[in-house]
Formats: sequence, C-alpha cells, structure tokens
Amino acid sequence: MMEAFLLFFEELSSVEKLLWIFICLTFTWVLEFIHPLMEMKYEKWRHAGVNLVFLLTSILINVVFGILTVGIFFWIDQNNFGLLNVIHLPVWAELVIAIMFLDLTAQYFAHYVLHKVKWMWKLHIVHHMDTTVDATTGTRLHPGDYLTREVFALVTIFLVGVPVSFYIFYRIISIFFTYWSHGNFALPRSVDKALSLIFITPVVHKFHHHFERPWTDKNFGGILSIWDRIFGTFVYDDPNKIQYGLDTMEGRDENDIMYQFTLPWDKTIPTDY
Repeated sequence: MMEAFLLFFEELSSVEKLLWIFICLTFTWVLEFIHPLMEMKYEKWRHAGVNLVFLLTSILINVVFGILTVGIFFWIDQNNFGLLNVIHLPVWAELVIAIMFLDLTAQYFAHYVLHKVKWMWKLHIVHHMDTTVDATTGTRLHPGDYLTREVFALVTIFLVGVPVSFYIFYRIISIFFTYWSHGNFALPRSVDKALSLIFITPVVHKFHHHFERPWTDKNFGGILSIWDRIFGTFVYDDPNKIQYGLDTMEGRDENDIMYQFTLPWDKTIPTDY
C-alpha cells in the first residue's frame, strides 16, 4: 500500500507537477478573494506577472537539477548510501524522517543562511522587497536564492540517502506550503494558532515579511514550525502590526524585473539591515 502510494509520486510527469503548481496557486487565490488577511490596494495581475517571471526561472533551474540528480539517486540506491540505508524502519517512518531532514536543511537552514551571509542576503532581498505579499510572492526567488536552496537539498539527499519517491513527495508538499504560507487569506485565528504549533501557517510566515527586525529574522521555517521553536526564532503576534517590504529598500522599484535580477550586484544596498 505504502509502496504504491510512493510509486504514484515517483511516476508523476512534468506536466502533472506543473498542474499541481497551478492547483495550489488557484486554491490560495480563491481564498484570498473570499477572506483576505489584509486589505491591499494593488494591481493583482501585474503583481502576479512580475512574481511569476521568477517562477519560470525556478522551473528552469529545477529541470537542470532534476537531470543532475538522476545519477545521484541511482548511485545512492546502488550503493545503499546514507542514513536511511543504515537504519531499518517502516517505509512511512523513513518518509517522515526524510521530510523532516529536508525541511530542516533545505528550508530552515538554507533560509537562515540566506539572511545571515551578506552576499546571500542580497540574493534574498528580492523576495523581501515585495510590499504586497500574496500567494505569488512565494515564487519570487532570485535564481541565486533558489539555487542555494537546491544545493542544501542535494547535500541532504546524499547524506540521508533519500529515495527519489520520498524527494518528489517532499517537493509536492513544499509547493503547497509555499503558496499556503504566503497567501493573503485569513483562517479563524484559533485555527491558525493551533496549526502553528506544528506547521507554518499564513499568519506565522507574514511576520517574517515584516519590514524591519526583529520579525524579519523570525519564522524561517518552510513546512514545520518546530524548527523555529527549537532554535528560538519563532514569533506569533498580532498580524495587524505587520508592514511588508524592507526598511533598507524604500524608494526602489519592486516591480522592475531587470533590476531584481541584477540587485545582488548593486553595491549601494546596505547589507547590515
């Protein structure tokens, strides 16, 4: 039963994966129209157009990485390399372990490093410049930012011995949480707070998009909130206090796509934000 479940994900075609992105984005957009978390006056389609350009670059990088990792997955399988090939647990338990490791490294740690290493922060600024955070903001990642996360994932796959089916399942979940956590929709506060005990919720991630510290350096998690709780970077407060953007980037055009791609080389940007 579990093997059949995982085989389903392993055999997903590229078209089906793209369809899943469309489904998740559409789902969160509908929620944004029904019950927005914040009332924002902006051109939603123009905003989406800018952010979806970065989605296209991420897809291209993902295709290249997919080709490169085929050999790694094969080598791991042939040589029984990695943590999951040393321990022997039920498949479901190994799947949980793989997802937790990937979430810890490729989501939490990679995100933390993008904030703390100055040249990496300049890559990540592109994401934080968005002053009207909605579902499409989740796709607004500079190619260097996305590439950093992929490298962290690749190292984790190798050391943990993550099978390809586990990794694809993780990617499917992470795509959902990308749109879910950035979506401008409101859950009942009691529901959001209860879910935040384990997962990153729409309100939880919005604090990370506040325009200044200390909230900008909180809630680094992608799927699970437990890492922020363990490492002391979790915050939950009144979302009405949140103001999107970055205080160090005021006056710069967040919708100028060419500038966003060249931003990491702009020496006038302060990195001690």
